[in-house]
Amino acid sequence: MGEDASGELLRIEITDEAGVFAVRQLGRRVAAEVGLPYQDQVRVATALSEAGRELYACAGRVRVAFALDRGHPAALTIKLDLVPRTSMEGAAECEAAISRLLSRVEHESGDDGVHVRLRKDLPAGARPPGDADLRDRLGRLRPVPALEDLRTQNADLMAALSDLQRQREELRSLNTELEATNEGVMALYNEISGELEETNRGVVALYAELEEKSDQLQELGEAKNRFWATVSHELRTPMNSVIGLVRLLLDPAAEPLTAEQRQQITLIGDTGETMLALVNDLLDIAKAERGGLEPRRAPVRVPALLDELSELLRPMAEQAGLTLTVDAAAAPPVVVTDAEMLTRILRNLVGNGLKFTAQGGVRVSARAVPGHIEFVVSDTGPGIAPADQARLFEEFFRVPGSDAGGTGLGLPYARRLARALGGDLSVDSAVGEGTAVTLRLPPSARLDDLGLGHVLIADDDGTTRRVLRGLVEDAAGRVTETADGRAALESAAADPPDLVLLDLRMPGLDGYEVLARLPADVPVVLVTSSDVTTQGPGEGGDPRLGRAGAVLGKDQIGPETLAEAVRTARQAAPTKDTAADDAGDGG
Repeated sequence: MGEDASGELLRIEITDEAGVFAVRQLGRRVAAEVGLPYQDQVRVATALSEAGRELYACAGRVRVAFALDRGHPAALTIKLDLVPRTSMEGAAECEAAISRLLSRVEHESGDDGVHVRLRKDLPAGARPPGDADLRDRLGRLRPVPALEDLRTQNADLMAALSDLQRQREELRSLNTELEATNEGVMALYNEISGELEETNRGVVALYAELEEKSDQLQELGEAKNRFWATVSHELRTPMNSVIGLVRLLLDPAAEPLTAEQRQQITLIGDTGETMLALVNDLLDIAKAERGGLEPRRAPVRVPALLDELSELLRPMAEQAGLTLTVDAAAAPPVVVTDAEMLTRILRNLVGNGLKFTAQGGVRVSARAVPGHIEFVVSDTGPGIAPADQARLFEEFFRVPGSDAGGTGLGLPYARRLARALGGDLSVDSAVGEGTAVTLRLPPSARLDDLGLGHVLIADDDGTTRRVLRGLVEDAAGRVTETADGRAALESAAADPPDLVLLDLRMPGLDGYEVLARLPADVPVVLVTSSDVTTQGPGEGGDPRLGRAGAVLGKDQIGPETLAEAVRTARQAAPTKDTAADDAGDGG
């Protein structure tokens, strides 16, 4: 044994069988001195014993050097140098075996011989002594006889066997506990499975009951609609006949009637008109519930509409001794909506106000506010209690204590119309102060505000293309025109549009085929003279047109109507991500 100045802790040579024993002993002592635990000391000793024996058999002389690597992690390193005289095949097999005992085993061959490097990492936090102290303590080591080494090996083996026996006992105990735990888990699983199965049976039964109730409710709804439609149509004809006969009897050109007869016939006529109004309300409600309310939007001149409403209902107000005031000073000049639906809503609201007001009058006003357009119908009637306001839009509900009559269908129908137009109705009332009903409609869109980008116009009629180009040219980034469907698809593929204005009837590839092939995220407005709708097939629409976002009749083309159709189509079109997800789901 000896030491040098190269940083090594200890060097020894194996020149005979006793040297193998000495290397094993010293390896274990060095491992203990640098701070390796007992098990790792045995591993180092065993690895050195195996490696020393095999390498000595190949070379007859093996130089062994111990060193301490203080890096991260710190480790004991052992270098074995030799010049082999025979085959190293046995040493290679030995190297594979000892690699399981150490942290790293490296083998290198060169002109100066073979070099084998062994490494065993120290435990985290280990603090070995300084190199000088280690060299001093290791320099005093002396080899022990082979018999003593054999005793040491036997002691190590007995300790290992004892540790293995202890581990086997612990494993057996753990297995017993695991079996008991598994039995408990299986019992719990079986219990939970039983409960889940019972719960699932209850859920299935509940779903079946709900489905049955849903079918029953749907059948009842359809039966109600059929009843309303049938009875209403059956009643309308005789009611119209009664009203017609009353008018004939009250005609000044007819035979004169006594005052009593005239009064009775007048009562008959009033009753007939009330019943006819009820029949018409029932028909309207049934139509609304079937989804038959699709607005036909067009520019509506608001001041003119309010003037017509005033002329229509002022006689009714004068007959009741009330005033009817229409204020159009702040009204927007034009709104794009369904004129007939809007008139029905306002006529209903004004009629209700006149009906339930005893003194004072009814006032109608319109104004544009941020985000929507408001029509307000206010009266000086008795007002409505807060508890009753929540039920005003229930069908057949009538405010308690009112003797003005009515069917209780007017406001529900008016709200349905308002929502079909994209708006809503709200009521603000106080007892003794009157009632104000507000209709809110979305504002009219403007092409300049929509940022159209690239607009593709596909129509075989040159005049229509010129009209559409003239409307969108200033608001669009660029406009492309095509005269047939095939050219439209080629243009859309080469330069994807942000909006398509599409005719349905074109030579070759018609609008239906183009619509089916366009990307799902591109907004499409059908500009056609055909009488079509974008509603689903269950609502009377053509299923091939469900992809379109809006329909604009060629007789309705104008800046306001086109802007409204474009806005509707954009709101209906999915985003690119949504369209891609839908396409992926479909594939």
